[in-house]
Amino acid sequence: LPQDPMDFEWSYWIEWGRERILWLLAGHLLVSQVSRLLVEKYKPWCLMVYGMAACWLLLGIKGFAVILLHAAVSFAVAQFQLSLLTWLCSLILLSTLRIPAVEETKRKWYDTENEYYLLLFTVSVRCLFCTSFSLEYCWHAPTQKSSHSFLWMLAYVFYYPTFHNGPLVNFDEFSKQMRRQEALSVKTNLTILVVGIIRIFFWWCLAELMIHLMYIHALYSSALPLESASYWALGGLALAQVLFFYVKYLVLYGVPALLLRMDGLKPPALPCCVSLMHSFTKMWRLISVKSLTALLICHFTYRYIYVPMGGSQSSLLGTLLSTALTFAFVSYWHGGQSYLWYWGALNWLGVIVENGTKRILSISLIQDLI
Repeated sequence: LPQDPMDFEWSYWIEWGRERILWLLAGHLLVSQVSRLLVEKYKPWCLMVYGMAACWLLLGIKGFAVILLHAAVSFAVAQFQLSLLTWLCSLILLSTLRIPAVEETKRKWYDTENEYYLLLFTVSVRCLFCTSFSLEYCWHAPTQKSSHSFLWMLAYVFYYPTFHNGPLVNFDEFSKQMRRQEALSVKTNLTILVVGIIRIFFWWCLAELMIHLMYIHALYSSALPLESASYWALGGLALAQVLFFYVKYLVLYGVPALLLRMDGLKPPALPCCVSLMHSFTKMWRLISVKSLTALLICHFTYRYIYVPMGGSQSSLLGTLLSTALTFAFVSYWHGGQSYLWYWGALNWLGVIVENGTKRILSISLIQDLI
């Protein structure tokens, strides 16, 4: 049966994976294992050089220069050790991706739209990594600054398995684990690799079956079938949509997660199946490990926005503000279109309503009535 072509993200990354990215990831795995055996002390720098070379190959000298410039500017601003200034710098760098004149200039660097989009996606994700490094730099004491050098920043920013599409590992976790790697035997590493490939291949087959049999995205792209469908059918379509999203990210994040494990690092947990989620607040409370929606930067927003702003430990107004800022950043990072602001507002409202209801139900009088 013909494939449903309407899910841009799946089609885009599968095409790039088949053409170049999977081969470059295989190259990363080879460099990682060889350097572990021969020059383990210099492994982070070997992987950094490989990541830079892969970036140059895929994005060209100009794309490579843009990412290097972002890293250099972020590092320079981080020297002031002011979190607010770091955030301002990050938001300005993100905003440059949406300036029409800059967009047109970058488009001219490439022959196809797909190549330009690869630069756009990569720079967006690199902005998060630069921000993570800069904020960790601001928060650490002067005695710990030696472990936050520009060379370590480049090793972090150009780490290839997470380079184009994440997932995000914060800088502290990356540097600590890269310095204290688990010494796994060749047999253990081979077992992890084989089992991981089998699981990812199963998820990929399942996603391809859904794409070829269910046509969820094609139905969503036309108003006519949606208007004629019953509410039960619409509910089924909505569930099918998020289930496909879940399976898709098991593949898209499963591959880099496997390479992280092969490098001796602990990857972020893969998403929890959406069918197991029954609480709206619980989904966002597990924001650091298992959240499905906005999967890429949930860990980032939890550590660098929600908790520093007070989170659930602050007053009611503080909790409302920290939650609102979290969803506002997610919406802005994804592009800032009007529908994303609606999405962020509805998510914020959902969390507030559920939390408010729980607080009311926890009152002793209400408990007695229940």
